[in-house]
Parts: sequence; structure tokens; C-alpha cells
Amino acid sequence: MPLWLPPLLLLLLLPAPSDGLGHSAELAFALEPSDDVAVPGQPVVLGCEVEGTPPVRITWRKNGVELPESTHSTLLANGSLMISHFRLDRGGSPSDEGDYECVAQNRFGLVISRKARIQAATMSDFHVHPQATVGEEGGVARFQCQIHGLPKPLITWEKNRVPIDTDNERYTLLPKGVLQITGLRAEDSGIFHCVASNIASVRVSHGARLTVSGSGSGAYKEPTILVGPENLTLTVHQTAVLECVATGNPRPIVSWSRLDGRPIGVEGIQVLGTGNLIISDVTVQHSGVYVCAANRPGTRVRRTAQGRLVVQAPAEFVQHPQSISRPAGTTAMFTCQAQGEPPPHVTWLKNGQVLGPGGHVRLKNNNSTLTISGIGPEDEAIYQCVAENSAGSSQASARLTVLWAEGLPGPPRNVRAVSVSSTEVRVSWSEPLVNTKEIIGYVLHIRKAADPPELEYQEAVSKSTFQHLVSDLEPSTAYSFYIKAYTPRGASSASIPTLASTLGEAPAPPPLSVRVLGTSSLQLLWEPWPRLAQHEGGFKLFYRPASKASFTGPILLPGTVSSYNLSQLDPTVVYEVKLLAYNQHGDGNATVRFVSLRGASERTALSPPCDCRKEEATNQTSTTGIIIGIHIGVTCIIFCVLFLLFGQRGRVLLCKDVENRLSPPQGPRSHRDPGILALNRVTQGERGQRGRDENVKELEQLFPAARGARQPDPRPTDPVGPAPCEETQFSKLPLQELNHLEETVLEAGAPCAGPMAATSPQDAGPGPLGER
Repeated sequence: MPLWLPPLLLLLLLPAPSDGLGHSAELAFALEPSDDVAVPGQPVVLGCEVEGTPPVRITWRKNGVELPESTHSTLLANGSLMISHFRLDRGGSPSDEGDYECVAQNRFGLVISRKARIQAATMSDFHVHPQATVGEEGGVARFQCQIHGLPKPLITWEKNRVPIDTDNERYTLLPKGVLQITGLRAEDSGIFHCVASNIASVRVSHGARLTVSGSGSGAYKEPTILVGPENLTLTVHQTAVLECVATGNPRPIVSWSRLDGRPIGVEGIQVLGTGNLIISDVTVQHSGVYVCAANRPGTRVRRTAQGRLVVQAPAEFVQHPQSISRPAGTTAMFTCQAQGEPPPHVTWLKNGQVLGPGGHVRLKNNNSTLTISGIGPEDEAIYQCVAENSAGSSQASARLTVLWAEGLPGPPRNVRAVSVSSTEVRVSWSEPLVNTKEIIGYVLHIRKAADPPELEYQEAVSKSTFQHLVSDLEPSTAYSFYIKAYTPRGASSASIPTLASTLGEAPAPPPLSVRVLGTSSLQLLWEPWPRLAQHEGGFKLFYRPASKASFTGPILLPGTVSSYNLSQLDPTVVYEVKLLAYNQHGDGNATVRFVSLRGASERTALSPPCDCRKEEATNQTSTTGIIIGIHIGVTCIIFCVLFLLFGQRGRVLLCKDVENRLSPPQGPRSHRDPGILALNRVTQGERGQRGRDENVKELEQLFPAARGARQPDPRPTDPVGPAPCEETQFSKLPLQELNHLEETVLEAGAPCAGPMAATSPQDAGPGPLGER
């Protein structure tokens, strides 16, 4: 039903001031804290700067709990937090590790910054030490070490306790703790150590000896990939290192490609050493499966290995929520769209408190749209959209201002609702006590009492009417009603809601189907109605032989039942089955079905019974029609083929025969129609009467009905061209002769082809056979 809205709703939808980024200008963050790694015993500063209408109060939360100010943690003048001595959980003192949030508040509302995770710098022991290696001169050696630490440790290598010369092109150091040495020489022999360092500590691994033996035999060796790329999960802007070490004789050529066929690109891409792929400043577009191929030079012999690169992106906003102003009683909507990899989860905060759906608040489109209906003073606040995934989080805020006009009428009074019927309720009210002169109408708000507020709908009422009949309601259902008065300046507050239930009525006829289970049993099927049990109702079942006057029943069934079986029935009798639903208001109309058990093992109940003979005759007629259609189709195809093969010669012969009967047979050949001679490409004197008679016999063998068609016409006619002659002759072939022709060709194809095969090329002319 269309909703009437006062003109004010189109005039007062004014946006609140904004900073251009979707943040509320009255209160917003200019700087938010970021993740950090702290050294125990050292000071840590978490940045926070706020812009907004003063006075602004700034506090901090740690793991969701407000952090009290103390000598250990101090709030700086700009809003930042300084921890004088970062500590771990030792000796009973609480650890400073955790998630920190900056909280800002003024008279317009409250906002919370993104979470900043602070962790202590650490360095574990090596869990992978380099291993001793033996290699041949000209070959490849590889050492690896692994260690965990915060921040990520820097890995360097030493040979015989001296740092390795990184300018040596044969030595390749990968950030993940791998050392590759190509083109081995005798002077490369020695003891290698892995050195890991960060702000927390420095660790040195066990030593590993490299022994370089004499040169190899130089025999051919298949390309082999010693180490292929690993599966990596990184965050945008990090560096991806995809390792590939290959050996063989001759030395294989290493190349890279993507499994999906897309180009790898050149920007930020480099090959380190003899085949390691380095991708700097990775983006989400770099995600994919990378294939390392080792090719024997000059051949197609190759070996491959592959690894998957997954690049995650922290949540960022595509669309920020905008601050808005709305009149009281209307609907406010905020939209917030974020992207990231993996896709971020969106939550909403109202003045720092998590806002969930319920009441007059709705969340749609994966929480990207926040809708608040029937807004009032309590809804004025700062709303934040928080987008978060495993790679990070972001927040954006907007303010809702509720507009109140002076001189608005009070709420309508004495609202009453009275049931009129099972589908109608009459609602009445009295006008407000104050400011009634400018009222231009009322809006009645209606919903089922059990439904959420978002399913509410409205009906408009004129200003001179103080009652309204609400129709199209459901029987035996409770409804909630409230009403507002509208003026050109806005709406009044809502009246006190009132409840009313529609009157009940007897249930409608239930849909019923019957299934024949055997020669003496039936199964009755219908939809269950659980609501019948709530209204002291259920189903009543009756049945009888159609020839009898009285029913067997009623059989009482609960509203949750959906089937019932009848057994020990007479297979020679047609039965009448009747099912009705009832409740406290009485019995509803019944659904009636007739069913026969005669000669059926399984049949759907029919009302009235079907005429099986008629159906059988229809099926027989349909089958006969299909067979006739197939015969006609095959006949047409054969006729078309014969027409193409013999039609040209047949037209000439038949037309000549008509000409002979229309002109004196002893006339000279030169007096005949030259068009007919030209049509058959025959010069005068090349064919005599005997050849013509043989061809006519041949045509008569193919088309027996043509004999009668060649009787002379006693009426004087003018000579006609080949096309009318052809139409005259072939239009006289009856359908049964065509069927005879079909059988002749199918059973003895040679006689049809024989006469044509015997025709000389001169006789054939330029037709299809003459072109062979």
C-alpha cells in the first residue's frame, strides 16, 4: 500500500558537516596507533591525535578495558600514550603486551581508534641448523637455517668466522635464511655459520662444513630441481622470495611462469642468483601459482616445480559512512563498504558500543548498510564502521543528528484497536492535546506483534479522520498499532502502541491427494498445519463407498499429521474420501476425492475418474499419426532426390510429348520450339523418334500414373513453356502412387539408377550426372 509522506521529509534531509573522508567533523582521528614491537625495559609510545569540537576527552583501552593513568603509562598532551618501561609477565607484574585502543569523546559522541597490537621483541633458538655438504667443482651447494623472532631476524652468513663477501656473484643470500653457492671451486671449502640478529638478541648457528671435490666426469645429466618454490602467505608491500635451484649437465636454464597463463610482469621483479624469483612490494594481483622450469639447453627436456603465493591485504574503505541529519521519526541509513584479502568483516559501533540488529536497527548487505527507523533523541550519536580481517583493521565514523522542530503536535491519544472480523481491525484515536492546528494528516504503523520492527508497514489517514479500518489481515493473529501526527514542519512523537487480535474463523479446505497402494489400500496425503494444534484443532477424515449414503468416520487426526492409510477396502468399489480441518471456531469446508481400486496397483486419485478407453484410443491415434508422418517425410525426401536427378530430363520429355500432341507429328523438327531443344542441350538431328520413345518408356516405368496424364487434350491450347508443363504432369500423381514409388526405390535401388547410368554424357547435358 502506498505510503503518504509529508513535504517536510523532502526538505529536511540535510547532510551534517563532514571532513570529506566520511569522518564526522565534530570528532575524528587525525592519527591512530599502529602495531609495534617493543624491547623489554625500553619506553614505548603509541600515537593518537584527535580533531573535534572541544572539549575532547581522550582515554586508552588495553584488551577492551580502560587503562588507568599511572606513573608506568602516561597520557601525553597530544593524546598519545607513553609506557615508560615496557615489561613482560615476570615476577607477578602484568605484561604490557596486548591490543591498545585510543578513545575520544566530546558532547557529540564517542569514537574508538583501530586496534594496535604491541608485542615484545624476542629471539628463539635455531630450529634448523645448516648441514655439512659435499659438492663437485662447478656444481651447486646450498645451506639453510631457520629461526623465529620479533621483529623478523636479519640473516647473514660467515665462512670461517668471516662475513661472506656479498659482492661475489656466485654467492646468493636469500632473506629467508638460505645461502646458495654456484660454480663451486676448491677455495669455497670451509665452515659456514648462520647469524640471526634483531633488536632483541643475536644468535649464531652450528657450523656446517662445505667440501668441494674434484671436477665431475662431464657425462650428461638430466635436469634436476634440487629445491623448488615453497607456498608463501604474505601481506601487501612485503617481498616474496621464490627459490629454485637446478642442476644438470649441461647446466639447465631456469625460467618462471604462472600456472594461470597470466604474465608475471617486470616491475618489481628480479632474478637472484641462477634462478630465484624475487617480487618486491607484492600486491593482491601477485597471488597465484608460480612454476619453476629447468630446461636442458637446445631441447625440450625440462623439469618443473611449483609453489603458491597468497598475498593478503588489510581492510580498507571503498565507501566511508557520511554524517547525516534527519527529522525525528524518520529513517537514517549509513553505508560503509570495505575491501581486503581475505574479505573483511564489518561491525558497527554506537558511541563505542557494539551495535547489533534488533528493535528499530537493521543490518543488511553483510553489515555494510546500517538502517535506523523511527529515529529519536536517543539515536543521536557517532556511529563507527569497523572493518577487520587477518591482515589488519580500519575504522570510519559518521554522526547522526536528529532534527526537532518547534511547535510540533503531541502524540495522538486514546488509541484503541477493536477486531471487526477475521481479517479486519478498526483503530480509533483522539487528536493530540497541543499544536493541532497545523496537522495535515496521520500515519498508522502496523505490524504483527510477533514480527520484528523492520516488517512494519504504514497507512496514511486524512487529518479529519480519527478512525481507520485496517483490512487484509490474517485470522487469529495479534497485531501492534501506533500512530503519528504530521505537520509541514515534522512528525509528532509516536503514540502508545496498542495490541489487537483478529477474530478466528474455520480453517480453509486442506489440499488432498490420494495414492493407491494396492488392491485394497489407499494412502491419503496432505500438508500438515501445526497452527491447528494452537487453536484446539486438527483434521477430520470420512470415507464411504460412493453408492452408500453414510460415511465411516470421523477419524480425528492432529494438525501435525500429514498422511493416513485406509486398508481392507473392496477393490470393485469406487470410494468417496472427504477431509476437513477444524478449530475452536468450527469445521472448515471439506476436500472430496473419488478413487477406484479396480485393476490398479498404484494410481493417483482422480476426480472424476478418467476414461481409460479414450486415453488408449488417443495413444493409438497418436502412434498411427507418427507412423504416417514418418512415411510422408521419407516419401518427400525420395521424391525431391528423384526430381533433382530426373526432373530436368523428365521436363524435356514430357514437354516434347505435349508438343507432339499439340502439333502435327510429321512436321519438320526445325519447326519445334527452340527453347525446348536448348533446354536439353541437344542439336537437331542428334536424337530420333526412337530414342525419344525409349526415354518416355523409362519415365513411364518410374511414374506409372503419367501414362494417363499424357492423353491428348481435345481443347485447343497454346504451346506452354517447360514450367507449366512440369506442373501439369506431376500434380496428377496421387499419394498412393508416391507410396508405391517409395517401396520400389527402397526394395530395388538398381532399377532406378540403371537407366540413368546408361545415359550417355551427350544426353545428360550439364545436369548433376553430367558434371561427374
